Amino acid sequence: MKAGATSTCLAAFKATPTWAHSHRQTPSRTPRCLLSDPHTLRFAACIHILYIRVLPAMDEIAPEYDVVVLGTGLTECVLSGVLSVKGKKVLHIDRNDHYGGEAASVNIEALFKKYGNTAGEPWKKYGRVNDWNIDLVPKLLMSNGELTNILVSTDVTRYLDFKQIAGSYVQQGSGVKATVAKVPSDAGEALRSPLMGLFEKRRARNFLEWVGAYKEDDPATHKGLDVKTCTMKDVYDKFGLEVTTKDFIGHSMALFQTDDYINQAGAANDAIMRIRLYVNSMARYGKSPYIYPLYGLGELPQGFARLSAIYGGTYMLNTDVDEFLYEDGKISGIKATMREKHEDGPGMKFETKCKQILADPSYFPDKVRVTGHLLKAICILNHPIPNTDNSDSLQLIIPQSQVGRKHDIYIAVVSSAHNVCPKGYYIAIVSTIAEGDSNHHMELQPGLDRLGRIEEQFMGPPIPLYEPIESGTSNNIFLSKSYDATSHFETTTDDIKHIYQRVEGKELVVEGLRDGQGLVAEE
Repeated sequence: MKAGATSTCLAAFKATPTWAHSHRQTPSRTPRCLLSDPHTLRFAACIHILYIRVLPAMDEIAPEYDVVVLGTGLTECVLSGVLSVKGKKVLHIDRNDHYGGEAASVNIEALFKKYGNTAGEPWKKYGRVNDWNIDLVPKLLMSNGELTNILVSTDVTRYLDFKQIAGSYVQQGSGVKATVAKVPSDAGEALRSPLMGLFEKRRARNFLEWVGAYKEDDPATHKGLDVKTCTMKDVYDKFGLEVTTKDFIGHSMALFQTDDYINQAGAANDAIMRIRLYVNSMARYGKSPYIYPLYGLGELPQGFARLSAIYGGTYMLNTDVDEFLYEDGKISGIKATMREKHEDGPGMKFETKCKQILADPSYFPDKVRVTGHLLKAICILNHPIPNTDNSDSLQLIIPQSQVGRKHDIYIAVVSSAHNVCPKGYYIAIVSTIAEGDSNHHMELQPGLDRLGRIEEQFMGPPIPLYEPIESGTSNNIFLSKSYDATSHFETTTDDIKHIYQRVEGKELVVEGLRDGQGLVAEE
């Protein structure tokens, strides 16, 4: 975007009060001159001023909505966008002054302040603060995964640019004897992998060839196995695979977080389909199965917020819910107060009815339970991760059995190649599930050891992970789960689909990328 255009957009944005805003325009009426410039479109989508009008009076807030959505995390924004496209009248509220919730991207000054390190303004040595877009959750997208399919089917991809993640790696062993190697994704790579001996390479090749030919609805491709009743252990044993091979297949390809899946009767088909998703995602672009939005994950909720606004959704930041209203045990509305950013006054109060509420766990603490605690360290590096072919980005999984744990350790790395930091820097996030009550930094240590020299490390206390106690169908309050430790979005999209099923009473059906269609430009 030209400098003049940027300053004009910023001037318009700064002159806009932080009030509710909505979009009544249909997508077909968006000017071609704007859509033809991806930089202009991305900028406008981010700050929500393209055809977004400020509500001049409280009577512009409708007396009733089909759905009120609370929180602007990715889960909430995806559902808000999808429901708006389906014709629902949506009011979307966040108590914060920014989009993204726990899935936001922040600049480096905000990161230092979030973790309480402000003495001497240490962020200044890292250049311009707005050159940094640091994710608060460590997530990547599978190129053939469900979140990508939702992005494509809703056309949110027109607001976003993606770049491929350069590598997918797994660790075998621990300490100084640990080996970091690329995850083999086809028969040829299995034969070249340093993770296995000669005979095991052949067995792994045979397994991956079988997975490639496997069809869920064709028993002739099931190799004599009853996939509806057998365990994944039965499948592994059929091919004579060793424990270490099962490890990288189950954790780095099927992306299971623990080994519980191995002995679950009837779970084999799900595991095989997960492996096929990994292999097919890998085949789409090569190098790795993962893609990532330029400028950080915070672009994703903003893209879906934009989608909701296009289809008539109303957004309100800096808005507190004061009271939930009920009739006959079901949610019937809210009382709320919206304020200008940094305003200390009473704000403007309003009341509106609704049929359903979708919310993140923080809005209904009495309706969720803690399922575990997330450990996370955000690290700033000035070099690529050792033994990863100087990759500018990657996912590295340390399977739990390799380091004597019950949960995997995940490492997600992005860099200036993704417009999230200045050139020469890398952002690495190490995460896992807490297994003890103290010394949590030691639980992350196997992952931190893989990073080499660390310039800055940000690690707070364990983060509670919540899930709803009830489905929400009895009171029409539908709550999302917290983001887990995995460095991919497959578990998040599972939650999105489950919530949609409960809200609408039917499955969320989306179409994915067609053959020959892609989101990532060839490099």
